Amino acid sequence: MKAYEIRGGFGLDNLVSCERPDPSPGPFQVRVRVKATSLNYRDLMMVEGRYNPRQKLPLVPNSDGAGVVDAVGPGVTRVKPGDRVMGLFAQTWLAGEPSRAVQGSTLGGPLDGALSDTMILHEEGVVLTPPHLSDEEAATLPCAAVTAWSALVTQGGLKAGDTVLLQGTGGVSIFALQIARMFGARVIITSSRDDKLERARALGAHEGINYVTTPDWDKAARTLTGGTGVDHVVEVGGAGTFEKSLRAVRLGGTVSVIGVLSGGAGAVPLTPILMGNLRVQGTFVGHRQSFEALNRALTLHNVRPVVDRVFPFTETRAAFDHLKSGAHFGKVVIRVE
Repeated sequence: MKAYEIRGGFGLDNLVSCERPDPSPGPFQVRVRVKATSLNYRDLMMVEGRYNPRQKLPLVPNSDGAGVVDAVGPGVTRVKPGDRVMGLFAQTWLAGEPSRAVQGSTLGGPLDGALSDTMILHEEGVVLTPPHLSDEEAATLPCAAVTAWSALVTQGGLKAGDTVLLQGTGGVSIFALQIARMFGARVIITSSRDDKLERARALGAHEGINYVTTPDWDKAARTLTGGTGVDHVVEVGGAGTFEKSLRAVRLGGTVSVIGVLSGGAGAVPLTPILMGNLRVQGTFVGHRQSFEALNRALTLHNVRPVVDRVFPFTETRAAFDHLKSGAHFGKVVIRVE
């Protein structure tokens, strides 16, 4: 099998192509021939050693992958050869609350991930691909889409008429836009570029705020809601945006902490959380039950992921560079086969 692995140290220069013995599935395992994998900011952080500096190497990165089952081990009943599937990010998280064991079962670190042409997964750790999606589209779902669904629906209780504030136009935010529109919610989205805001409006966003020309985007969001504040903030920025997110949300509203694009450490302003009766929730992607609910909704509404660009397997480094540049809108995908 062909793969890329982080070898000899962290950094994009240490992400190298390799060949490994072709694996065979054991009891209750399936072999997936990977067709496509997508990139998350987590994958970049893992390669650069910023996500878990103690991660053992070598490691095949990437949490998201989609492909076709070509062999199954003894006892497998959930899927069969020929089925199109996606990998579950946390392989053992089927429903309910997460656990330490769940955190240790994530693809792309600590377990080998999807940046390869073949994966061995437990049958419980795969989800059938929605039939209307290509493999490149399906490969974008396991992390970013499930995270957005978990934040807004599973944990957030999103309902029609709610107002959602989204930060930027990366994978999670664009999926959150699509999910919010499915539920009849109002969407306010931020970006540093007006052309990206126009693209977001074309997808259904109601208002856009350029956070470069309007650095007080929290005040702008409150103004757009008549001074009340938004119901939900999908917080992907981290320490650099968190305080403004607290100021943008209404009394009793929800801030879903998802990303750390501007840093993961900072002082936490407790007073506005307390006085505003706010709910601040972390969102660790999500379980299989949420993934399957998301897929039913995408299929029913015929919603397709927004793929920014598809790179060939041989240009994996360029795909990571593109993600790191922040120029993308939606998801960056690598076609494996």
